[in-house]
Amino acid sequence: MKLKYFSVLLLFVVMSCASKKDIWYLQDAEENNTSEINFQDTNIQPNDILKIDIETLIPEAAEPYNIGGDLQQVSLLVFQLDGYLVSKEGMINFPVLGEIVLSNLTVNEAESEIKRLLVEGGHLNNPTVRVRVVNSKVTVLGEVNTPGTYNFAEENITLLQAIGYAGDLTINGKRDDIIMTRDAEGVRTITHINLTNTDFMSTEFFYIKPNDTIIVNQNKPSVTSSGYISSLTTLLAIASIVLSTTIILSR
Repeated sequence: MKLKYFSVLLLFVVMSCASKKDIWYLQDAEENNTSEINFQDTNIQPNDILKIDIETLIPEAAEPYNIGGDLQQVSLLVFQLDGYLVSKEGMINFPVLGEIVLSNLTVNEAESEIKRLLVEGGHLNNPTVRVRVVNSKVTVLGEVNTPGTYNFAEENITLLQAIGYAGDLTINGKRDDIIMTRDAEGVRTITHINLTNTDFMSTEFFYIKPNDTIIVNQNKPSVTSSGYISSLTTLLAIASIVLSTTIILSR
C-alpha cells in the first residue's frame, strides 16, 4: 500500500514538470528562419494624444499653429499634457483650423490632411507637417515577471518586445496560448497566439498596436500542481519521506 502511495506522488512529480515543448519559443525557427518583414501603419484612435508640429520657410508664420516645446528639451509627459487629445468622435481642436477629424487615419494620412487644410484654406504655403502619437502603451498581465502598462515611442514594436518590457514570461507562463485583446475602429478583437512556433510572426498580431492588452495564463503543469502542493521542492521532500518510511517498514 505504501508503494502505491509513493507511485501516486511520483506521478505527481512527473505531471508537474514542464517539457521543452511547453517553454521554448519559436521551436520551428530552423524551418522558418527567413520571412519578409511587413511593418504596419497604426490608425489614430479616440484617446490618442498627438504632438503636431508645423514648419514653414518663415518660422514666424507657423507659430500660431504650434504648441509645446522642442522634443529634445521637453519631457514626454509635457507633450502628453500639451498635446491634442483625440475625442471619442475622432476629432481634435486645432489652432485656427478648428475641429479636424483624424480618427482611423494613419499618421501619414493625418499629416497630409492637415497640410491640405492649411494650404487650401490659404493659411500657409508649402508647410511641413509632422504628427506623432505620444501616449502609445501596451498592457501585459498574468504570468510575466513585471506585469504592468508600458509606454513606447516607436510606431512599430513587436509582441516579443512588449513581453520583453514585462521581463519575459515566468516558467509557469502558458507560451502556446497568449491572449491578446485589441480595440480598433470601434471593434474589440480577442485572439490566441502560440509563441512556440513562428506562425504568429506573419499575422497582423506580430506588431503591437497602442492600447493592446496581452494576457499570459498559467501553463498546465502549474495549474495541475497549484491545487495540490504548490512547491515542487515540498512535493519531492514528501516523496522522499514516504519512500524512506516505506523502506523502513518493509524491513
